[in-house]
Amino acid sequence: MKILKKFMAVLTVCVIVSALFTACKSDKDTNDGSNTQNTAVKTIRYLNFKPEIADKYQKISEEYEKETGIKVIVETAANNTYEQTLTAKMATDDAPTIFQINGPHGYNNWKDYCAELSSTDIYKHLTDKDMAVTANGGVYGIPYVVEGYGIIYNSEITDKYFALQDKATKYTSMADINNFAALSALVQDMQKHADALGIEGVFSSTSLKAGEDWRWQTHLANIPVYYEFKKNNIDLTSDAAKKISFEFAENYKNIFDLYTENSVSDKKELGKKIVDESMAEFALGKSAMVQNGNWAWGQIRDISGNTVQESNIKFLPIYTGVEGEEKQGICIGTENFLAINSKASEAEQKAAADFLYWLYSSEKGKSYVLNDLGFIAPFDTFNDNETPTDPLAKQVVEWMNNDNVTNIPWQFTVFPSQTFKDDLGAVLLQYVQGTKTYDDVKNTFTARWEAESAATK
Repeated sequence: MKILKKFMAVLTVCVIVSALFTACKSDKDTNDGSNTQNTAVKTIRYLNFKPEIADKYQKISEEYEKETGIKVIVETAANNTYEQTLTAKMATDDAPTIFQINGPHGYNNWKDYCAELSSTDIYKHLTDKDMAVTANGGVYGIPYVVEGYGIIYNSEITDKYFALQDKATKYTSMADINNFAALSALVQDMQKHADALGIEGVFSSTSLKAGEDWRWQTHLANIPVYYEFKKNNIDLTSDAAKKISFEFAENYKNIFDLYTENSVSDKKELGKKIVDESMAEFALGKSAMVQNGNWAWGQIRDISGNTVQESNIKFLPIYTGVEGEEKQGICIGTENFLAINSKASEAEQKAAADFLYWLYSSEKGKSYVLNDLGFIAPFDTFNDNETPTDPLAKQVVEWMNNDNVTNIPWQFTVFPSQTFKDDLGAVLLQYVQGTKTYDDVKNTFTARWEAESAATK
């Protein structure tokens, strides 16, 4: 697909880190990739990473069983528990046949269970082979979706603000908002006019309950990491990536404080907030903005009483005050790579490869991918006209096609561990509650990065 070609140069830097790791091929590297029904296998298992689309996979499973007689049992890990759930499942008789790895770090953890996939049809149809997770010439993880995240906003509310006679800013449209100074001025004045705009706060609640804080300790943290590595020309395959100075800590603080100080919820309540509540606040018109990705459209759409029209839902880059950010786009990439369990039988591995190829090549499968899962799929089985129909996915495509900006790649696939992320989330909560200072946040970021990098070396 044309839109994916533009993205490859940005994504490649995240994937080349796989050169850090070495591994032996599994003895069961036997998938031939054909899409012939495998009558010897009646059941395969898939451990899904995304709770928000678990019900969609159930529909897909039912359709596939109807067509082939093979049952796909889909199990879903709760938010931020995928690694723990996968570890527990792999030790049972009900281990998943298909699972996901989080890029090269994930492969390093699960290399003994990753079948070699270069002969599968789904890999053959990958638009850019450089996107795959590779080691020693073998292919062990196949990306299945390109996604984007940023600040989602409701243009009906922002337009209402721009029409106010007593607004304190000079801005007349969201096109004027292209850096943090402009965003901050806009948000603070909108907060002052919350009653007139019919909102309870500009931003939805910053969900800081443990396990619900991934938008801040992963997605938001990706931005200062990206800028630091870019400024210092860090080779992600080198030991230089094992340390971080958090050089753009104040930029991170800029946007995090803006979120929490102009919010639907008081800071003291944020430790109780979950992502679903945050998205419901946006869907019900209680807030004008929320940081999240295109996968959130289903949550917004399905909220009972949703007031956000498809035509009014837009993406804005996450501005933090970095010099030159006027040319910054949203964050586009992937952390989702499909793997097939090398410990499964040869027949089960083949059945798993057949199912994945059906999902991304058959007319019914592609319809589910586009219309139910809402994926921007990186396979040449989709033509340029076959893109998701939901408004946020369309926005991602628009940003990918915008030659005037540089979209930020997903470098959190090189974050040292989930423990690092959890520790960062915990200190962020303490910071907003006033029991820790921002210096504590900075120290946690740098110290835990180095410690976890050493522990997972």
